[in-house]
Amino acid sequence: MNDVLLVVVVVVALGFDFTNGFHDTANAVATSVSTRALSPRLAVLVAAVANLAGAFVTTAVAKTVGKGIIDTGLADEQTVLAALVGAIVWNLITWWRGLPSSSSHALIGGLVGAALVQSGMKGVQWHGIAHNVAIPAVAAPAIAFASAFLLLLAIYWLFVRLTPGVANRTFRLGQLASGTWVAFTHGANDAQKTMGVITLALVTSGHQAKFDHIPTWVIVSAGLAIGAGTYVGGWRIMRTLGQRVFSMEPASGFAAQTTAGVTIYLATHFGYPLSTTHVISGSVMGAGATRRLSAVRWGVAGTIVFAWVLTIPAAALVAAACYWPVVGIF
Repeated sequence: MNDVLLVVVVVVALGFDFTNGFHDTANAVATSVSTRALSPRLAVLVAAVANLAGAFVTTAVAKTVGKGIIDTGLADEQTVLAALVGAIVWNLITWWRGLPSSSSHALIGGLVGAALVQSGMKGVQWHGIAHNVAIPAVAAPAIAFASAFLLLLAIYWLFVRLTPGVANRTFRLGQLASGTWVAFTHGANDAQKTMGVITLALVTSGHQAKFDHIPTWVIVSAGLAIGAGTYVGGWRIMRTLGQRVFSMEPASGFAAQTTAGVTIYLATHFGYPLSTTHVISGSVMGAGATRRLSAVRWGVAGTIVFAWVLTIPAAALVAAACYWPVVGIF
């Protein structure tokens, strides 16, 4: 039964990775599509390939998720499975509603909820959540907002003499690179969360002695799953992020994508399981605010922020509710 449960956990984890890909496709391609820099299908194809490539960059985030959120000495495979179910359910709900919530925070919320039911307060590494999740969750969107705002101001100043037609053609070409960059960093950060969870399951089941490395097959399978999910595409969320926050032009899309990619890459380098959704939404709002504050549809932005705040506790509650049925089955 132990081996059967491990296989189930791996399959469900890759299923979560797949939903992460189609849920977060909008992060990489919404701005390119909304400014007509790329067709929707070509944008998604580019994003899928870049997501897959990004999964091979580093394993720092995977190690944070696998051993920095809950106590690996107390967790078991049922804890991991309940966490994944909670995260997937919340991903599907927010995808259906078209809300660009965080798959990363859904997974972290699931881990917290399942660990609380399984081991109580001692099962959660609260310091790790504060340092690795809470602080980056607040800081990253703010950094992306300010960076996009300043970069777009610099672009307007440097290219003030370009006619609108030439400027739009130039920055649509620029979005080919900036959109790929965001997709690459998305794969680098988000695919690692699934790697961390699968490796945690390997450790808790005794198939790996300790959490000191990520097996190659885990990296490959997680990369393929998120790439496939990205190709399927999240068109509902794309509409929200690409058009409803504010109506973008190629220069603002380029600024939003470039600053979001840099923010995500730096977080990945330091091992923070960042919400790519938070970052790209912050950069989109920052680019919109450059034009004028009223250009941003703050009501839609408020709905997005509400989904952010709700994600961790909601996913935690679903995972907590799933823990005992999982134990009963396995």
